[in-house]
Amino acid sequence: MNLLIVGAGSVGIRLAQRLSFDKHNITIIEKASSKVKYAQEHLDAMVVEGNATNIDLLKAANIQNTQVFAAMTTNDEVNLLTCKIAKKFGVRTTIARVKNPDYASDSFLLSKEELGADFIIHPEKETADAIIRLIKQSNATDIVEFDEGKIQFLGIRLDKGCPVLHTQLKDLGDTHGNPPLRIVALKRKQFTIVPRGEDRLFEGDQIFIICEPDFMAKALAYFGKTKKIIEDIMIIGGGQVGRFIATALENEMKIKIIEKNRKKAEKLADDLRKTLVINGDGSDLDLLTFENLNEMDEFVAVTGDDETNIITSLISRHLKIPRTVTLIKKNEYMPLTPTIGMDAVVSKQLITVNAIQRFIRSTQVTQYAELPGMDAEIIEYEAKDKAAICKKPLMQLKFPQNSIIAAILKNDKLEIPTGSTQVEPGDRVVVFALPGAVKNVEKMF
Repeated sequence: MNLLIVGAGSVGIRLAQRLSFDKHNITIIEKASSKVKYAQEHLDAMVVEGNATNIDLLKAANIQNTQVFAAMTTNDEVNLLTCKIAKKFGVRTTIARVKNPDYASDSFLLSKEELGADFIIHPEKETADAIIRLIKQSNATDIVEFDEGKIQFLGIRLDKGCPVLHTQLKDLGDTHGNPPLRIVALKRKQFTIVPRGEDRLFEGDQIFIICEPDFMAKALAYFGKTKKIIEDIMIIGGGQVGRFIATALENEMKIKIIEKNRKKAEKLADDLRKTLVINGDGSDLDLLTFENLNEMDEFVAVTGDDETNIITSLISRHLKIPRTVTLIKKNEYMPLTPTIGMDAVVSKQLITVNAIQRFIRSTQVTQYAELPGMDAEIIEYEAKDKAAICKKPLMQLKFPQNSIIAAILKNDKLEIPTGSTQVEPGDRVVVFALPGAVKNVEKMF
């Protein structure tokens, strides 16, 4: 498939990298020379320098033979205009990244079709939604939902008191009553592991589990996690992400937002009904102490500066705040976060790319997600008639290395598969896989 990406910023670069795994023909248009050079050096893609609203340039970028057009610049109007132009060239699928929430609203004066975009992605809203899910599930480092919550992946950090430390995975079921859950991934230091029966669990490991929704509380207790009641939250950063979080939660919890920009703080105070808004520097330890940081149940760092978010989160950890949620933009920081003791880490770029790639791949797979800081993918396939996956019970199939079937949805009922499980046509099968295994997994379906 031919894909044309406008904008070689962090989102555009990350999107191109992910799509490269699927062996698509990728072209990028970028007007900044420095970004063009970086893209040329780091991507397997054709990079064209110039303005994407230039018709001759678009023709030179082969827009007439493009199937998917993704406008990822930081300018909403450029993204929407270029999508409109792409539709005039007959591009089948157009995607626009926008920052203004009005453009993504269903009540906006112009429809998506009139704007020219088949799919409008609002990174700040997507990021806020992810953080809200984490706040509501206070023991998790990550949450990924499929099929409207019928399937949930939970990331958990194993603490010193975890009762299953040093246990081989193959023994977990026998010693703990065969609970209806599965460990589908393990992150140890900077390495992502698709676990096997001989693997053991150690303090500091980050694991990803899947289980029946009704069993979730017991599953958390199984790994030594007790339910935390979240009442008081401090948020540093009053941008769109912080605003969305406060708007969604201020009727359920006591929220403080610390925002450095005075005008932005005043606007927040006017718009938010129950949230306490403080105009100040969120990296000022004296201010955080004065505002009773040590009494918070949750600390959320969502400023536009990664270093501020990381440092303030580490300070909160030092003060024994039960849990921190940290927004990070730079991809190179993600693998380091577990080793320096971070709790839940959220990447706006990764969330955005996940949503876009999920939309692009919607004709091939049902749902798709990538996990922050992990070089792995979660993909849901619908099993087709006569597919290899349906021919034998799982124990008799040679399933690709570095991949694992995490769950099966049969007639909307979740099943944690065993070796005797038989996948049938129409079943929705969720697979966890390292990138190099995805192509071989797809052949099974």
